[in-house]
Amino acid sequence: MPPTLASLVHHSALKLTVRAGEDRLDVPVRWAHVSELADPVPYMEGGELLLITALKLDAEDPQAMRRYVKRLVGAGVVGLGFAVGVNYDEIPEALVDAARQEGLPLLEVPRRTPFLAISKAVSAAIAADQYRAVTAGFAAQRELTRQALNAGPEGLLAALAAQVDGWAALYDASGAVVATAPEWAGRRAARLTPEVERLRERPAPASSVVGGPDNEDRVELHSLGTGRRPRAALAVGTAAALGTAERYAVHSAIALLTLTTERSRSLHAAEQRVGAAVLRMLLAGQPDHARAVAGDLYGRLLDAPFRMIVADAGGELLAGLTEAVESAAARSGEAVLVVPEGEGRLVVLAADGGAAVTAYGEYAAAREAARTAAEQAADDDELVVGLSAPSGPTGAAAAYKQAEQALSVARRRGRVLVEHEQLASGSVLPLLADDAVKAFADGLLRALREHDATGRGDLVASLRAWLSRHGQWDAAAADLGVHRHTLRYRMRRVEEILGRSLDDPDVRMELWLALKATSAD
Repeated sequence: MPPTLASLVHHSALKLTVRAGEDRLDVPVRWAHVSELADPVPYMEGGELLLITALKLDAEDPQAMRRYVKRLVGAGVVGLGFAVGVNYDEIPEALVDAARQEGLPLLEVPRRTPFLAISKAVSAAIAADQYRAVTAGFAAQRELTRQALNAGPEGLLAALAAQVDGWAALYDASGAVVATAPEWAGRRAARLTPEVERLRERPAPASSVVGGPDNEDRVELHSLGTGRRPRAALAVGTAAALGTAERYAVHSAIALLTLTTERSRSLHAAEQRVGAAVLRMLLAGQPDHARAVAGDLYGRLLDAPFRMIVADAGGELLAGLTEAVESAAARSGEAVLVVPEGEGRLVVLAADGGAAVTAYGEYAAAREAARTAAEQAADDDELVVGLSAPSGPTGAAAAYKQAEQALSVARRRGRVLVEHEQLASGSVLPLLADDAVKAFADGLLRALREHDATGRGDLVASLRAWLSRHGQWDAAAADLGVHRHTLRYRMRRVEEILGRSLDDPDVRMELWLALKATSAD
């Protein structure tokens, strides 16, 4: 505890007597200052015990003393010590009355007690308090370190919450709550996620102080990590501002959690290298070797149906996507294999129906909504994701190809995410909107349309009717309202102009697709 006026009054060597403000003696004293100026306020910082002999004061003038005391109180002076037996044999009543009216503690200092003795007592008490704080801080650091080594981040948070007499929470890179202490703080910490997300937008290290949910407490937020982008965040909630010892504990927790975070990054890099090797083996058709290398790290992922995901984007978007997916997998206890594949591309293996795949969908939907809201078209840095159908280790290569096909379709359609199953369950016709397909269709049908433009027949409409009736002459002629011999003549002209035989199923397929591709023109 810092020194207070009460502790100075009870100091046996000082012999101080309280003359006013008896109910305010528990106020901490930041320093003892001697000043005989008629107006010492410009030199006050607040929290001082001012010591005077009234050498330059008219201490018997009630109005002057009221003005003097009021200015001291306004400057934050916590007490006034008046030495008797120097200029006044006792404290003038005008000063005593003014101190009582303003509620300023007034201490009578006997002649045999020098001001220096009071200053030394205050200084010694402050030094002792600081020593206790430092000692308590080192003890807290040892306990936090012990808990971090033996019980991990959860143990460290519990020790920190006990040290600050409050609560603590750890957030992952996506801003989600990883752990809290005590457990009841979970909901309180979750409501601060928007504040944590704002903190993560600032370069590390960063911190902020916010009011807790419903103004329940005071919360300090600190980013964790040494990189430009914070890897995690720490929240510390208390009923009041932190003292020196509590501040030491918080700083120690930040250092320990940062070390843990950086160590986790190194381990994560090693895991990625193992994951890249596992992926290469799966794509090379060596599932048994892949299982052996994956071991406990990715083994569970290969025991159940998984999805292959291929994503293209700029670095920042891929980093955000990776954080969201890995955090979701970590919270649900899932294994997820994330492999950077060149600049701007990511390949992921994630459990089918798991949290990681869900996170991909949610992240992609958020990007899609943001782009739609801004009415912007996709650009080279925009996120594009292709998702395969469920597969197993023996079908990894096929799943990778499915994901790439879905990615290609997503890019052509200006979509953020396309699932391969959507392509298989839908129609091929939307794919004909591709500009390359339309160009092919226009080139294939151009000669027929030029023929029709001369008024010498209606070959394009006749070809469409004949193909739609699967080559049935009577039905197609009836649709056109012409004789079947007329239709036969037109189809021969189609073959002559195109130089292709309609008996060839590939030719019929290409012509039908060309007609469908140009039908909207």
